[in-house]
Amino acid sequence: MSTTLAKLAALIPPLVDRHGPLTEELLLAPGKFGLGLAPAKSTADAVARTVCGFCSTGCCLNVHLQDDEPVALTPASGYPVNLGMACPKGWEALTVLDAPDRAVTPLLRERGGVQRAVSWDEALQTFVARMKGIQAEHGPESIAFLSTGQIATEEMAFLGALAKFGMGMRHCDSNTRQCMATAATAYKESFGFDAPPYTYADFEQSDVIVLVGSNLCLAHPILWQRVMRNPYRPEIVVIDPRTTETAMAATQHLPLYPKSDLALLYGLARLLIERGWIDGKYIAAHTEGFDDFARFVEPYTLEAVAAETQLPAESIERLARTIHAGARVSFWWTMGVNQSHQAVRTAQAIINLALMTGNIGRPGTGANSVTGQCNAMGSRLFSNTTNLLGGHDFANPEHRAKVAGILDIDEAVIPQKLGRPYHLIVEGILRGEIRGLWIIGTNPAHSWINQSMLRDVLDRLDLLVVQDMYHSTETAQHADLVLPAAAWGEKDGTLINSERRVGVIRKVSRAPGEALTDFRIFQAIARYWGCGEMFRAWDSPEAVFRIMTRLSAGQPCDISGIESYEQLDAHGGIQWPYASDAGNQRQERGLFTDGRYYRPNGRAKFVCEAPRPLPEPTSAEFPMILLTGRGSASQWHTQTRTSKSAVLRKLYPAEIYVEINPADAQELGIRPDELIEVASQRGQLQARAFLTLAVRPGQLFLPMHYDATNRLTDAVFDPYSHQPAYKACAVRVVRTAT
Repeated sequence: MSTTLAKLAALIPPLVDRHGPLTEELLLAPGKFGLGLAPAKSTADAVARTVCGFCSTGCCLNVHLQDDEPVALTPASGYPVNLGMACPKGWEALTVLDAPDRAVTPLLRERGGVQRAVSWDEALQTFVARMKGIQAEHGPESIAFLSTGQIATEEMAFLGALAKFGMGMRHCDSNTRQCMATAATAYKESFGFDAPPYTYADFEQSDVIVLVGSNLCLAHPILWQRVMRNPYRPEIVVIDPRTTETAMAATQHLPLYPKSDLALLYGLARLLIERGWIDGKYIAAHTEGFDDFARFVEPYTLEAVAAETQLPAESIERLARTIHAGARVSFWWTMGVNQSHQAVRTAQAIINLALMTGNIGRPGTGANSVTGQCNAMGSRLFSNTTNLLGGHDFANPEHRAKVAGILDIDEAVIPQKLGRPYHLIVEGILRGEIRGLWIIGTNPAHSWINQSMLRDVLDRLDLLVVQDMYHSTETAQHADLVLPAAAWGEKDGTLINSERRVGVIRKVSRAPGEALTDFRIFQAIARYWGCGEMFRAWDSPEAVFRIMTRLSAGQPCDISGIESYEQLDAHGGIQWPYASDAGNQRQERGLFTDGRYYRPNGRAKFVCEAPRPLPEPTSAEFPMILLTGRGSASQWHTQTRTSKSAVLRKLYPAEIYVEINPADAQELGIRPDELIEVASQRGQLQARAFLTLAVRPGQLFLPMHYDATNRLTDAVFDPYSHQPAYKACAVRVVRTAT
């Protein structure tokens, strides 16, 4: 491999050995875009900077253009997020635009079940007539939408305002519910607002990094590279049942029993309190509820916690000493925490540790939730699903009046309470209460928990409308009406990443056929519905962005100081809050540096609750626990996009595989790469056996990216965030008859 290519390959995190190394052949693979290292043409006329549309990291990419067409990609070197790095998905971002299964015209299902191409006029008239017909027959709350964390913030705001204020659609949610609802709920109760306190620079400034339920190396490869740049040689602690790629690189790995993390965190808190390893001054000045919390954790003795977690007591003690010895300790979590039956309390147990040790509000510290989707933070603040636009509260009369005034609408059209969350929308369909569903940019027929049930639910609807860039998704196959949408790279707007940074996405390619941006689709539906006048000022994404800045004024997420997309691009993105009087604030800004939180008394709150057992324990019939998660750095969620890249497909197994411990395999007579059956109470699948010590005896692991995985998962939800508990359920394994 050439020196230049070797350096570029080194920027991409190491993959699991079964995926194979990145070679020059892969880097220069044939195809329209390859990895962006071999442009289709020798020179480019211009370069457009745009934020990547895959994960929440929010990397900036240079799109090289020739004759106004994208010909190659390179990572932007000066951007404060990725610092000139890109993961495999980023290198291949353009290939998702050039797929043969792009939706290029509206499709309407005929009585015989065939989807036929129709005009936009017929599609929109059908949408409006049938949705209004359902409302007329079954009431205004009989239609709903499920949207995404992967469209521009301006599009999210438009959709939420159109649906709730213009169409009278109260029940609306986003697939962010599957991703970040837990973190949002935990932060709101503990801090008073959904406010991740960190900046990515904290990865490079901590001397102790504690990762709970996070395989950062694969899920967020560029953030793992930020960890690797840390000059302080930090202690890296991974709390995860599985020996993930991240755990392999850690200085401490605590492979606890699945879903015993809440007990472990309470036990750590008791040890720290018992030994006086807490920051009493910070607790007294900036928190409330600590005395009650200290009494609560008294029963979580080292012996009791070691027994419940199946960890050696010495490992737990060592972690407590490590936290105490650290000058700058940062705690991080992702889906291993968020997707649990007791997720919110687990996230708050992490927050409690940061508060009681004073590890918050300083560089290299914090209780930090890393988001999943590229615009989950935008969805959390501006989608009008979990809160009123701009992080406001539907139940607050002052907030409703403020939003109505800024939007110049009748306050009476703003609902006074939230609609149903995702899983209750699904239950509403089962009960016949919701009869029309509009799905935008998400693929629940693959991704939703207990998949077979969800597919049955979709077929019970009077009308299912799917708005997507591909006509081939599992969900689109169920649709009565498919609306073809433009993709990332074919639209303008903003995304908000995990560290609260607002970044710009740019149109660098034309959408194929008759596909329209989601923004233009919403605009057209508003006109056909008859509420277009309500959105007369919403004539472009940037016009909506200016409305969003006014909506945010005075809120913790204030972005009223951002005047234009050009300002965002010039600053390398801007983290909120950035008020109108922000002036020249520095590029990297954490929260709570003054110790004041967003609760009425300015104090953070200790929150706790007794752990609950696994909802589906193992049994004689289903004696093993199934874990799910990220399979590789080159796969993304349902593979709707990443499967379009020949290069990315070479970096992960095409066929679904299941990780099983060699001891279990020997007992069951299973050989490496043998086809085996994995079954739960809800369904079964066949997968290739991958024998590995990464999973402990009695446990299995399936990557979430394969469509069969969610045949097995159990429809259990956290009671506070309503987030699905994807990560653990009871299964059995048998050899497949040949």
